[in-house]
Amino acid sequence: MFIPFENLPEESKIWIYQSSRKFSEEEVTAIATDLSEFLTNWSSHGTLLESSFQIKYNRFIIIAVNQEVQPATGCSIDASVAFIQNLEQKYSVDLLDKMNVAFKQGEFVTYKTLLDFKKLAKEKSVSENTIVFNNLVNTIAEFNEGWEIPASESWHSRFF
Repeated sequence: MFIPFENLPEESKIWIYQSSRKFSEEEVTAIATDLSEFLTNWSSHGTLLESSFQIKYNRFIIIAVNQEVQPATGCSIDASVAFIQNLEQKYSVDLLDKMNVAFKQGEFVTYKTLLDFKKLAKEKSVSENTIVFNNLVNTIAEFNEGWEIPASESWHSRFF
C-alpha cells in the first residue's frame, strides 16, 4: 500500500540504493511510476506493506516500509531486491554494489569506488569535512539525521 513518504513514522525501515550514475529527469519520472506501481502491491504474507519511496539527487532510491503495520520479511525483501535488479537492467546502472562511495563536491554528487575514495583521502582531495552519504542508515529518523554528514561522522572516517 503506497502512501506519501512524509506520512510514514520515523521508525520505518529504509533501504537506500545508490546509482552508479545520475538518472535523467525522464528516467526519474519513469522510475517513480514503476516504484509507485510496485509499492502499491508490495506485500508480506498476503498483507500489503505500508510503504513509500523518495528519489534524491536523481541518484538515490530510498524505499521505506512501516514495520509497525506489517514487517517486510524474507519473501517481500526478495521481491524488492528483484525489482531493484530489474531497474539495474532496464537503465544499465548499478544499484546494489555497496563498495562505492557517493559524496558532495560543492553542489554535485560524485560517485567513486571505495579504492578511489581512499586514494582521494590520501591525496587530500577529500577531507573529514566532505559531505558523504551514509547509506547504512536503517530508519527514516536515522536518514533524516545522519544520511548526509561530514565524513568524520560516518564510517568513512577511517580513511582520514
